[in-house]
Amino acid sequence: MEARGKMNAFQRDVSKETLFASISAGDDAPKGACTLQKKSPKLCGTNYPLSIAFIVVNEFCERFSYYGMKAVLTLYFLNFLHWDENLSTSMYHAFSGLCYFTPLIGAIIADSWLGKFKTIIYLSIVYVIGHVIKSVGAIPVVGDQVLHVVLSMVGLSLIAFGTGGIKPCVAAFGGDQFEEEHASERSKFFSVFYLSINAGSLISTFVTPVLRGDVKCFGGDCFALAFGVPAVLMVLALVVFISGSGLYKKMPPRGNILLQVCQCVGFAIKNRVKNRSRLIPKREHWLDWASEKYSKQLINEVKMVTRVLFLFIPLPMFWALFDQQGSRWTLQATKMDADFGGLILKPDQMQFLNPLLILIFIPIFDLGLYPLLNLCRLNFTPIKKMATGMILAALAFAAAAIIEVKINERDMPKPVPKESFLQVLNLADNKVQVTVQDRDLFQQPFETFQDPAEYLKLILSGEQQTLRFNLQETPGPASAFNYTVQEKSVYSLIVYKAGGSISSRLITDMQTKPVKGMAAVRFINAWDQNVNITLGGQEDISVNKSYGVSGYTTLERGNYNKRKCRTETGEFSLDLGLLDFGASYTVVITNASGNTLNAWKSEDIKANHIHLAWQLPQYLLISAGEVMFSITGLAFSYSQAPVSMKSVLQAGWLLTVAFGNVIVLIVAQVAPLEQWAEFVLFAGLLFAVCILFSIMGYFYVSVELEDLKEKEEKGEMEMPSNMINLVAKKAKI
Repeated sequence: MEARGKMNAFQRDVSKETLFASISAGDDAPKGACTLQKKSPKLCGTNYPLSIAFIVVNEFCERFSYYGMKAVLTLYFLNFLHWDENLSTSMYHAFSGLCYFTPLIGAIIADSWLGKFKTIIYLSIVYVIGHVIKSVGAIPVVGDQVLHVVLSMVGLSLIAFGTGGIKPCVAAFGGDQFEEEHASERSKFFSVFYLSINAGSLISTFVTPVLRGDVKCFGGDCFALAFGVPAVLMVLALVVFISGSGLYKKMPPRGNILLQVCQCVGFAIKNRVKNRSRLIPKREHWLDWASEKYSKQLINEVKMVTRVLFLFIPLPMFWALFDQQGSRWTLQATKMDADFGGLILKPDQMQFLNPLLILIFIPIFDLGLYPLLNLCRLNFTPIKKMATGMILAALAFAAAAIIEVKINERDMPKPVPKESFLQVLNLADNKVQVTVQDRDLFQQPFETFQDPAEYLKLILSGEQQTLRFNLQETPGPASAFNYTVQEKSVYSLIVYKAGGSISSRLITDMQTKPVKGMAAVRFINAWDQNVNITLGGQEDISVNKSYGVSGYTTLERGNYNKRKCRTETGEFSLDLGLLDFGASYTVVITNASGNTLNAWKSEDIKANHIHLAWQLPQYLLISAGEVMFSITGLAFSYSQAPVSMKSVLQAGWLLTVAFGNVIVLIVAQVAPLEQWAEFVLFAGLLFAVCILFSIMGYFYVSVELEDLKEKEEKGEMEMPSNMINLVAKKAKI
């Protein structure tokens, strides 16, 4: 967001990215400096410099690159590096947090050393190298697991440094291309600039999951392609930016105000500690202890900034919730039904809803909701807007918790120590009554090929126990079998006829849903011939005759009919029907009719039954919350401090995003909870923070922008001694 001109609806951000136009020093050249400025060619006879076309295209490609890579990052950690959900979430937020710490470094490099143009060039090269390393690390045949992890971490570190380093430079560099008399054109440029950000985000978050999931390479999801395409876009961004080099107006480094503020604060604290004696007169404000070295104007400006930064303290909690769209919400989507009437959405594609909804909500809020509230004479102040945004984000996580509870209702039960689960598959010709040693589990006999209703719990005496299973066929003789059962395991007892008498076999079942919303299937061959089954894109599955059991094979969700099967006597076809999201199946091949194998299918783990569309309410809530929170927040903070200090406020705002990601990292690693409970925890924390922020805002005394401008023009920046503290007076903001 650019503070120099009045913000219009589209300039006011469509995501938190759009708030960060610059963390460079003040926009005006230092007094007394004379900078030779180059007149740039104009676009089609307008007052728009031709150079901004290169900058806008560069930003589109860079944002496509960043958001496209980030969209598939959580599933890459989970499914390629095989990390668990908590570690995957932690690393995702560690990367996100680093991307919002590094802009401070980029701003210092640009303003104190290289200037914006060279900083963008050099750090974009670092950015490209990071993408290339990340893409190579996603190729399965390159090295082992350790090398993949090392390449991924090095690549992500370089990407974070590159994207964060250029973040404070690009928008400000675009603003530098305009002459001062073309302020209105500059304002419109930022609208187009921010539109390019969200266009890149919207398209990439929809496209890269398709590249990951629909294109297969090296026998699985093509993460190398999903990372490679963003790498190509970043190379294109760099080439486009360099192509406009001869057209740019390049400002020399002017010094970084953020460093000056930090030095002023540090000197004040150091000086105060040195002068602790009671004999030394007290000063009205602790920052006044910097007056021996720094000007009165700078000290007063820092006082104003610290008041706003004090209000920033509760804000990281909002970003802790907001940035989980790419981690916890994506993981939740893997456990849901993603079939939209033939259109199958990928779990990581749901993230495209946020930029789409933001583009829709901004004009609705700016042109509809806010004017309506003003007509109703409701005093909807910036503080109230931000608090409302927090409430909406908390409600989004409450909605996510409800969805998670509903998902868990049909989850596979999780056995604990000294506990296992058992189901019975009766493949015999008659009813069979099953009893287990000293346990009253099955009240009724099992019908032939009866679909088991659910797994029943087996209580064991230790880590393992040998149990006696008694089988009584009706009519027919009884048989008994001993099996050793391990704790925390899931089993199926197969009952069948062998040599005229009843027999059985205890096999181990899948304990959790297949990852990535896949389906899993295994085969039991009750026929008298060995069978080789081809499911397409998979190695043939061999199943021995006489009740041989195959291992599990994971497949994309879909209809699997007319699958080719080869036996000793020829080729047959096999119809499996729909293998649904997240389900585990046992398919029993019974006999052949003509050229078709007959089979019976049992659903061991139930398919995902909550539709992905139920995530829409939480995306609606958190996107509306972002519009009310982030847009209002930075605009308000800009209005409360002089223009020369806006870079400091932007740095503070970026740090709230970074620390928000750190909060998620800590919760995921230190206090792992059931997912629904974690969602409730975050919702509760944000509600509590919202109350704290509202209290702070209630006592906050705002500075009128007109008064501030007047004082700046006169050089009068006097500050009441108590401005840094909370004042017992209700704000009229």
